[in-house]
Amino acid sequence: MQADLEGDDWPLAGRTFDGIVVTNYLWRPRLPDVLAMLASGGVLIYETFMRGNEAYGKPSSPAFLLRPGELREVAQAAGLREIAFEEGYTASPKPAMRQAICAVRE
Repeated sequence: MQADLEGDDWPLAGRTFDGIVVTNYLWRPRLPDVLAMLASGGVLIYETFMRGNEAYGKPSSPAFLLRPGELREVAQAAGLREIAFEEGYTASPKPAMRQAICAVRE
């Protein structure tokens, strides 16, 4: 399936998934929609760039960089239980500031 996730219409409305993986992507207006698709017992794995990454390259716009603790906050607000959370500098595969969460909907 190829879909515009940033358009006015949410192409995945009404669908649920047992697992959702998001990497290197942030579109805040759709975060609630993504989290709402997680089925009961489903697992979310989300990892992307955070503030401070502008020192290492792209993305560098605050619109595409998570605030400290932001993934933790949105997962908690969606009623997910956190399994693991990490944020900060990583050297591999290239220097960057990253944030990641693994959470489950109970």
